[in-house]
Amino acid sequence: MSNSTVNFVKRRKPLAANIGVVSVGLDTYWAQCPGLLDDMKRKEDAFVAKLEGRPSPATVASAAESGAARSLAVRSFGMADNPQHAAALVPAMKAADLDILFVDMVTYATSSTFAPFVRELPNVPIVLVALQPDERLDYEHATIYRQLLNDDLCAVPEFTGVAERLRHPVADVIIGQLEGDARADAEIRQWCSVAHVLHDLRRARIGLMGHVLEAMYDMQVDPTAVTRAFDCHVALCEPDEILPYYKERGTGNGERGTGNGEQGTGNGEQISAMKARILDFFDTPDPVSDPWTEKLTDHDLDVAARAAVALEAFIAKRDLDGFAYYYEGLPGTETRELVTNFIVGNSLLTAAGFPMCGEFDLKNCIAMMIFDRLEIGGSFAEFHPIDFGRDTVLVGHDGPHHLNIAARRPVLRSLKKYHGKPGSGAGVEFSIKEGPITMMSIGIKSDGSFKFIVAEGESLAGPIPATGNTNTHGKFPPDVRTFLRRWSLEGPTHHFALGIGHHAAELRKLGRALGIETVVVTE
Repeated sequence: MSNSTVNFVKRRKPLAANIGVVSVGLDTYWAQCPGLLDDMKRKEDAFVAKLEGRPSPATVASAAESGAARSLAVRSFGMADNPQHAAALVPAMKAADLDILFVDMVTYATSSTFAPFVRELPNVPIVLVALQPDERLDYEHATIYRQLLNDDLCAVPEFTGVAERLRHPVADVIIGQLEGDARADAEIRQWCSVAHVLHDLRRARIGLMGHVLEAMYDMQVDPTAVTRAFDCHVALCEPDEILPYYKERGTGNGERGTGNGEQGTGNGEQISAMKARILDFFDTPDPVSDPWTEKLTDHDLDVAARAAVALEAFIAKRDLDGFAYYYEGLPGTETRELVTNFIVGNSLLTAAGFPMCGEFDLKNCIAMMIFDRLEIGGSFAEFHPIDFGRDTVLVGHDGPHHLNIAARRPVLRSLKKYHGKPGSGAGVEFSIKEGPITMMSIGIKSDGSFKFIVAEGESLAGPIPATGNTNTHGKFPPDVRTFLRRWSLEGPTHHFALGIGHHAAELRKLGRALGIETVVVTE
């Protein structure tokens, strides 16, 4: 396989979201303007069709390449044209377990018709959509009927004001034309992507194992605060839960091992298959300049494959959707060998939509999940040295990485030791695709609340050190010094999620939906 050929890891679970649509109007109009209600229903049908037929956004790979599957369940609740009718729709909305509710402002409606949704669905982000059918009124031949048909904006300020008073601010307002409006269509697509994020965050079980790396204060986080902010559950895990799967080598013919008395998953056939998968996916070149690196050894390949198989068995048993960890174990033990050799397996898992985050950074595991559900990648990254000549900064880490955003076939090197940490083994090395990139750190403010710190930039071609780590030349406006100063002064953690494309708009929307402050330092 050539170095330029890149494989893609298939997603473990399909993306899903439950989206509700309700149109609002005023029942007084229907008798006054015969035919208007039918026109309102046609407008709503056109909006629902727009949601159901939305094109997929640009992603890390095509659906065929990445195996990505998406499900967008759109539920229309019809027209609410008075407060009683609106209140009668609420039970069905609650039963639909909505991730987002679009309120289609087909004409003027009173805020009392809107209030039941705001009051009774406090955890559902509400997006007001005002898409009028005409570019402008035909002023010379204007009628009240035609005005009402295009009065989508009229009640928007009334609705947003009442939502504030009821302590459930609307998440967004989309204003435009019903057809042929690329800007409005893009905003709708962004909210559908955000719905995928919200759907999975609300249902996620994120494993947390071990402790921070020697009291790194920026890694410390309260799991209950994570649940409060993101709705996910944090499952506390132990290395001893994974170790039996790692010990269970089997006989090489698919027989059951002896690890912990349960059905073996770390048998010889699975380990052999994982080795073949790894060698097919990665290049294994000779070392270049770093004396800590060497060509991938048979021992390190075996350890990486066994750890990867053990990880997959463990996360299946615990029904996890992500994993943040740091553990060292005692020198010379199988525990140390296992927990310091997750890098290959966790990179494969991260690319499959299962974010894994080293150094116990639970916040960054959430950031990586957000990026993955936006289908833009989500590598574990930090800042490396600045290239003042190129006006770039190297961004990368020693793992884990989202392999589906690699610019070319990733590399595995054997590392004789990990810098700053115990252990040795296989390390993953690559640059991400050239072009637009986005990164986000989830910081913690002095009051304990979370903060999204976002930047948009470019991934540039350029040499990277052959050290068994990922590295990408990141260029950010207005210049590398100013950018890094602005980023640092916002109070981030030193880790961040790194993805392809420019997606600050979606991250702002997500922050609004979650009630989390969002700062884009490159604006």
